[in-house]
Amino acid sequence: MMVSTMRKTQSKSFNDNVDKNAAVRNGGFPVRCPLNNDHIQSAAFLAKSLSDSDRLRILFLISSGKKSVSAIVEELNLSQPLVSHHLKELKRSLLVRVEREGPFIYYELADSRILDILRTLSEIATDLLSDRKTF
Repeated sequence: MMVSTMRKTQSKSFNDNVDKNAAVRNGGFPVRCPLNNDHIQSAAFLAKSLSDSDRLRILFLISSGKKSVSAIVEELNLSQPLVSHHLKELKRSLLVRVEREGPFIYYELADSRILDILRTLSEIATDLLSDRKTF
C-alpha cells in the first residue's frame, strides 16, 4: 500500500513537472498531455474524421450556424449524396449535432472548440507548407 501511494505521488509530481514545462513552451498556457492509449486512439479517430477536405469545408460552413443538407449542397457545390455521406461520418465521430425541425434536418458543430482546432490546423499547414514546392 505504501509503495502504491509513493508511486502515485512520484507519478503525479513527474506529470506536474511535464505539464509545467509544456506550459512554458506553450507561452504559459496550461497544456493537457494525455498519453495513454485510449486518449491516443480517440484523437486518431477524430483526426481521421478531419482528413477529408470536403468534411473540413462542411465543418467551416456549419460553424456559422445550423444548415440543412440542401443549404450545404448549394453553398459548397457538392452533390447531395456526397454531403449526406460526409455528414453521416461527421455525426458518427460526434463532430456535428443533428436537429430535426419538422421535415427538415439541420447540422451544426457539436463543440465550438472544433473550429479552433480547424483554424490551428490551417495556420500550421500554411506555416509548414509555405516553403514546400511539391507534395
